[in-house]
Amino acid sequence: MSELDAAGVTEPALRAAYTECRRINAHHGRTFFLATRLLPSRARPFAHALYGFARMVDDLVDDPAPGTDPAVALDEVSNLLDRVFEGGVPTGPVLAALTDTARRHDLERDLFEAFLHSMKMDLKVTEYATYADLKEYIHGSAEVIGLQMLPVLGTVVPVHEAAPSAAALGEAFQLTNFLRDIGEDLDRGRLYLPTDELAAFGVDRELLTWSRARGLPDRRVRRALAVAVARNRAVYRRARTGIPLLRKESRPCVQTALVLYEGILDEIVAQDYDVLNERAVVPRRRRAAVALPKLLASAWSNSRHKVL
Repeated sequence: MSELDAAGVTEPALRAAYTECRRINAHHGRTFFLATRLLPSRARPFAHALYGFARMVDDLVDDPAPGTDPAVALDEVSNLLDRVFEGGVPTGPVLAALTDTARRHDLERDLFEAFLHSMKMDLKVTEYATYADLKEYIHGSAEVIGLQMLPVLGTVVPVHEAAPSAAALGEAFQLTNFLRDIGEDLDRGRLYLPTDELAAFGVDRELLTWSRARGLPDRRVRRALAVAVARNRAVYRRARTGIPLLRKESRPCVQTALVLYEGILDEIVAQDYDVLNERAVVPRRRRAAVALPKLLASAWSNSRHKVL
């Protein structure tokens, strides 16, 4: 039985829409896609749809088509959400899949509007003075993703009890992205590490830009990043407490995603915090070591259920 059959998606155009979202996820979100292989088949298409929407909107900001205005494009997406949440007919495969996912799982529109708000911040905010300032951006860009996923994953407690740890997982992933992608973000004119915390170690945008341009790591930058990594690990610890609150069959997916993403921090430390000139990536052998045993266990469990 295919994932779409297991999810109860039967209409041909809608099946094609979910298939496109799966392709987007597999191509752009390798770690997340690997983790979704551990979800029950019936849940995977909905995870792909949520990823597909987030990726579509993110690309409007970071990789806009020539001659387009990202601000106008985001406003158009906001208008299209009217169709998604007010019973209209969506446009395009990603929004078609999102519409079906949102209706099946009773997702709140506010979660998607918050995401668009943070994407709009990327068009006008180039740095954040304090972590409190940054938290507004993190909420819409990352915490709401965890909250969107929660009904898809399912919980063994009321959803509101699992929400804080789901939001923390989104925050943890985003903080890791900030650390891994600091060089690329600087190239786009953005800095997501709070400037007051950097200043405590004698670091500013100019030093970061200088270090990236010359390929010369700086001990002040290393010290600042070490503190940022420590905070990131603390957020992962908060997020980890929510895994037992999920449905049992969803826990391996989230545990794997958490371990693999936190593994990026291990790679950052291993390369002595030189993230300005070297992208930290979890080696394939470690990805396999983490995911393969769970994938095999999942496949065995599914085959037993089919036989029984």
